[in-house]
Amino acid sequence: MEVTLQMLLTVCPLIFLAALVDAIAGGGGLISLPAYLLAGLPPQMASGSNKFSSSFGTLLATIRYGRAGRILYKPALCATLGAFPGSYAGAWLQRQMRPENVRLFMLIAIPVVAVLLLFKRDSPAVSRPITRKTLVLCFAIGLACGAYDGFFGPGTGTILIMLFTWVCGMDMVSASGCAKLVNLSSNVAALISFLVGGCVLLPLALPATLCSLLGGYIGANLALKKGAKFIRYIMLVVLALLIGKLALEFAGIAL
Repeated sequence: MEVTLQMLLTVCPLIFLAALVDAIAGGGGLISLPAYLLAGLPPQMASGSNKFSSSFGTLLATIRYGRAGRILYKPALCATLGAFPGSYAGAWLQRQMRPENVRLFMLIAIPVVAVLLLFKRDSPAVSRPITRKTLVLCFAIGLACGAYDGFFGPGTGTILIMLFTWVCGMDMVSASGCAKLVNLSSNVAALISFLVGGCVLLPLALPATLCSLLGGYIGANLALKKGAKFIRYIMLVVLALLIGKLALEFAGIAL
């Protein structure tokens, strides 16, 4: 598939915004995956290319949280152990489906995840103590979210943050740090699966990766200083526009 200048101008700015948002509040895939679809990629190719660029942005954000001491490694590693196999299996399953069915699923799932993001509750101010039960719950959370991330992806970071805060009692920043490490694991596992299936458009994914790295670095710094509310609303506005465009394309109407 040939990469055009229009594709680059469509994808790269949105990938930067997605990485910025993802580093702060999770849910950046709600922007980055539709960006690849808007550029004209088939659903499986869009998913694989999205995993490629987002993996590097997530890596940089994870390093930033780790250096700030905001990752609780025991629960995060337990969740990671579940996320890796779950994500690989989810990506494999998506590659077995017909492209039109995958696109229809995305059009339904993206607004649902966006609503979850909009109504996300506040987290505790201080994390609860980590118990053995908490570690088991983290493994289950990682397995379920990993499978979701490999099959679909958008909103995984946000869902992880919500579960880490609601179920495990983590504060927002610690939950965000743990979510980054788990999301990195699931991204890498899904990426391996998509690479094996030839579903990554490298000439487009490589420049998008540079934008993802920059957005992830800036977003992680903002998250550690200011929080997520303003950026979340910006993301929802962009998301609404992208969903409208995708819905029209699915209905066969050219903008």
